[in-house]
Amino acid sequence: MRKQALILVCIVVFGVVGSCHGGSLKKGYYDNTCPDAEAIIKNATEKRVANDPTLPARFLRMHFHDCFVRGCDGSVLLNSTTNNTAEKDAIPNLSLAGFDVIDDIKAEVEKECPNVVSCADVLALAARDAVSFKFRKPLWNVLTGRRDGTVSEASEALANLPSPFSNFSTLVQKFANKGLNVQDLVILSGGHTIGVGHCNTFSNRLYNFTGNGDQDPSLIATYATFLKTQCQSLSDSTTFVAMDPGSGLTFDNNYYVTLKQNKGLFQSDAALITHEISRIIVDELLVSEVFFREFALSMVKMGAIGVLTGNEGEIRKKCSVVN
Repeated sequence: MRKQALILVCIVVFGVVGSCHGGSLKKGYYDNTCPDAEAIIKNATEKRVANDPTLPARFLRMHFHDCFVRGCDGSVLLNSTTNNTAEKDAIPNLSLAGFDVIDDIKAEVEKECPNVVSCADVLALAARDAVSFKFRKPLWNVLTGRRDGTVSEASEALANLPSPFSNFSTLVQKFANKGLNVQDLVILSGGHTIGVGHCNTFSNRLYNFTGNGDQDPSLIATYATFLKTQCQSLSDSTTFVAMDPGSGLTFDNNYYVTLKQNKGLFQSDAALITHEISRIIVDELLVSEVFFREFALSMVKMGAIGVLTGNEGEIRKKCSVVN
């Protein structure tokens, strides 16, 4: 389906994602230095997901938002300081949640192996393990060896993260800036099959699409009517709805079914069926096996964006503060 020779050379032949996509990550990076690291993270994650089914979507989104700003370096986990507003306090990240759980999981790893496993790897593994929990098997490979960044700036989150208001060309550019192509864009957008969207990220489509008090004509009328019962004004920033109606806690390919029905919640979702190439990809992803296979490949690519490795960065003791 895709031109994946380069990434496959990295993974299959060498067992690493190397010069082709940032740093040198590999499978089982901690096998010698902290052999139980991945099991500790998996068990800690699954224990928490069993009590909170919203965590898979939260961790997946947090990992995505981490990787798109300074690469997958755990910078989204850092707290703001007196002199600096960090990424997590940027407007696009104010709806992120689960930082405290990542801190708890990291603390469990620290008890076993102090100063060995990075927060960036904890987040990458927890995202995979949380989404995979219901399947009882890992849905994608997580290569490890990331180091933690020491810089986190809200302005960079604003500049780099794709917006729910973006059109197709803007989305393509934002992904291209990170070494990801149109296929990755459409496939990774499938992460919207779990989780919620707050009203203020899409209510302009219901009440003021072009500035004249109108509704987005690309949103099917029946769904728009339903959304208006949930989001009753442009200013509502607290109410939220499932991004994948009827399937908001189930990780599957139903997101693409909703796109074909003109029920994409955000403008950025609807944008994926405005271009011929992306429409073809959406159609291919209506086959469940294709979606799971392709999502796994794109997650490996995304997880290697701009990684710090070797002696770069640091291994944070606590994920919310630099050492």
